[in-house]
Amino acid sequence: MPEAVVELVDVWRSYDTDPPVHALRGVGLRVCPGDHLAIVGPSGSGKSTLLNVLGCLDRPTQGTYRLDGIDVATLADRQLTALRGTRIGFVFQAFHLLAHRTVAENVMLGELYTSGSRSGRRARALEALERVGLAHRVDFLPTRLSGGERQRVAIARALVGEPSLLLADEPTGNLDTKNTDAILALFDGLRDEGLTIVVITHDDHVSQHAQRVVRIVDGELTEQR
Repeated sequence: MPEAVVELVDVWRSYDTDPPVHALRGVGLRVCPGDHLAIVGPSGSGKSTLLNVLGCLDRPTQGTYRLDGIDVATLADRQLTALRGTRIGFVFQAFHLLAHRTVAENVMLGELYTSGSRSGRRARALEALERVGLAHRVDFLPTRLSGGERQRVAIARALVGEPSLLLADEPTGNLDTKNTDAILALFDGLRDEGLTIVVITHDDHVSQHAQRVVRIVDGELTEQR
């Protein structure tokens, strides 16, 4: 059995309120290299909390999270930031592009927290843009792009550091049907290249493109067959 990219073992995330809130309850999850997993659930189900844990933006209250075999609980904050910057590529619903920077410059920012050499940074950004079909837009500003093109830029930025995991949070939430289908086809292609993808979504159309689907309700995961 290959080493998992993501492994959660009996993970809880609780908040010290009165009474305590258990946003994640004994979550177990294994995501292997090349998996395309969708995590679906209604508002308030724990999706955002799980996203924060998977993205090393928050730590479990108890349980174990291993990313590429590394137990994140053993890392200091600085080490955790470095791990997040080198192993995880993030794609968000709102794109988060800098309007005053060109497409290529936005993608180059994806290496800000990696150990990649400054030399060749633009070349690597152009390669990532070629990968998502936007080589013809490298010197455009984001304001001149469609919503689907902006999301492609955001995906290129996430890919430029060659992460182990692409973590996408409602990546088609701001897109129309045509652009949604184009982004999902891009994810299909990246999966076929061997990239490990985890998508957080409430959209059944998005989850149908995944190889595996797990549902989260009240902080508990159930794999859908």
